[in-house]
Amino acid sequence: MTAALGVFHQPAIAVGGVFIAIIVFTPESITAVKAAMNDEMQRAINLCLGAFVSTVGLTVPAVLVIGLITGKQVIMGITNAEIVLFIITAALSVLTFNGQRTSLIQGYVHLTVFAVFGLLLF
Repeated sequence: MTAALGVFHQPAIAVGGVFIAIIVFTPESITAVKAAMNDEMQRAINLCLGAFVSTVGLTVPAVLVIGLITGKQVIMGITNAEIVLFIITAALSVLTFNGQRTSLIQGYVHLTVFAVFGLLLF
């Protein structure tokens, strides 16, 4: 994969991580989009949150445990811009999921923050 990313002159680690995330989240994402199109918003939100929690909630601790066992230092490479985007995303998520109803504008704002992340990735 690194050789293929080198052809496109992209940062191998960052883009490789995005490719892995796409592979992992695709099945749940397709089902969540179908649920949203059928106006089953609770099911769509549950699918998205479940996919996130199962992936991040299991992957990060597993990587940290492997780092401890092997004696390697694990560095969570996150830049200052990504920290700001994370804080914005966390605050937006709290507003989105604590409200009575989720509006279309909240979804657009989430997509905009994701687009900014994509632009900063390259």
